[in-house]
Amino acid sequence: MNPKTFHKVSYGLYVVSSKMGERLNGQIANTVTQVTSDPPKIAVCINKQNLTNQFIRESGVFTVSILSKEAPMKFIGNFGFKSGRDVDKFAEVSYKIGVTGPPILLENSVGYLEAEVLDSLDVGTHTLFIGGVVDAQIIVDKEPMTYAYYHQIKGGKAPKTAPTYIKEEKAAKKTKSYRCKVCGYIYDPERGDPESGIPPGTPFEELPDDWVCPICGAGKKEFEAVSR
Repeated sequence: MNPKTFHKVSYGLYVVSSKMGERLNGQIANTVTQVTSDPPKIAVCINKQNLTNQFIRESGVFTVSILSKEAPMKFIGNFGFKSGRDVDKFAEVSYKIGVTGPPILLENSVGYLEAEVLDSLDVGTHTLFIGGVVDAQIIVDKEPMTYAYYHQIKGGKAPKTAPTYIKEEKAAKKTKSYRCKVCGYIYDPERGDPESGIPPGTPFEELPDDWVCPICGAGKKEFEAVSR
């Protein structure tokens, strides 16, 4: 079986959020889908290790913020490669509270769905939550980000807890690319890091000492040379 076949399945990129008491949390997710239209229902798949899973189980509600194609990598990294057990992910972002209580992102989001859990299914490492939609609004008329765009254009990676995570095999030839040991982001000199002001063609060795991983914020010391 070729696991990379799953990369051919179309996905979007979202922030799934929930609450537990007064606490808020959210995470990057790509496995969100509409399952019925009348009444409208959606399904989200969340890893059991993630705090968001616990919040959804406890509160029975969640929101799905649909990310814009223009969402910066640091914004994605905040929700995708940091844990709500360690940081308040909503501390420095613009959001509002939905009708059932969970947060809804107002920045880097083209729209949102809010749902109440109707059922759930244990699928091993993850829980599949089925939600009845109680609200759905468009925030701005912009193009949403696809999972393919995130990987191919943004150079993003999937965390190990993602449903679509595939362990990458080491290639034979050495290059001057470097991998973040924290989140798996690959710095490719040919691409550079335009969002951080690093133009294409900049070798890793010439990056400023204060440059950090555009996804998780790790410093240069947390990178290792990779072969591919």
